[in-house]
Amino acid sequence: MAIHNTAIVDSRAEISPDVEIGPYSVIKGAVKIDSGTKIDSHVSIGHEYGIVEIGKDNIIHQGAVVGGPPQDLAYKNEKTKLIVGNSNNIREFVTLNLGTTKDKGETVIGNDNLLMAYVHVAHDCVLHNKIVIANSGQLAGHVEIEDHAVIGGCVGISQFVKLGKFCYIGGSSNINKDVLPFSIAEGTWAVVRATNKVGLTRAGFEKDEVSNIHKAIRMVIKGGRTIEEAVETIRAECTPSDNIDYLIHFIENSKKGLAR
Repeated sequence: MAIHNTAIVDSRAEISPDVEIGPYSVIKGAVKIDSGTKIDSHVSIGHEYGIVEIGKDNIIHQGAVVGGPPQDLAYKNEKTKLIVGNSNNIREFVTLNLGTTKDKGETVIGNDNLLMAYVHVAHDCVLHNKIVIANSGQLAGHVEIEDHAVIGGCVGISQFVKLGKFCYIGGSSNINKDVLPFSIAEGTWAVVRATNKVGLTRAGFEKDEVSNIHKAIRMVIKGGRTIEEAVETIRAECTPSDNIDYLIHFIENSKKGLAR
């Protein structure tokens, strides 16, 4: 275990033997860190009353605060969690908060995500896998972001919003409603503008399926249809596929309403 002599590690922490911990970092409370993870200088991990579990091969850069208490006036030092998966790149001054008992008590970061400098992930958020959030992205509590989403710089996301997989959010947008999967959204307040054709093509989607998804998204954002009418038209006119089924499920289960 390569722990710098200026680092402070709580006796309650469980640290894999090959974890690296840099100068002036502090590990506090019930923290578990798995193999291959590297912690740079001046990082704070854990909280006296929280539980933090960090998986394998993560990189946590200078000044990050991982597993701090929720910024929620109702939080009274309940024992809640932050769970971080594997192979995440957490850049400078990122803040990841513990969950609250208002929700499941967990904030969850999946695998292979890039959180650029100054990103804030509030209590009870769930980030899936292979997500990119550019500098200064700000997530309020209870936000969910699905696989392969890309979020531009200085984007603000209101609480309880859900972003579908393979969506792309333009920089400096503000989001207060759910964003369709496979789409591009932008603005204040953000609305879906187009299909993320470039992202889907780069991800290996077949040309016909990109066209199929594009047709479905246009039925939601064009023509003045109600949500029910849009879903009915998608079922009638789009080629059935797993992606179309997932899109319909996302639409029908939106709780915040769709950004359109």
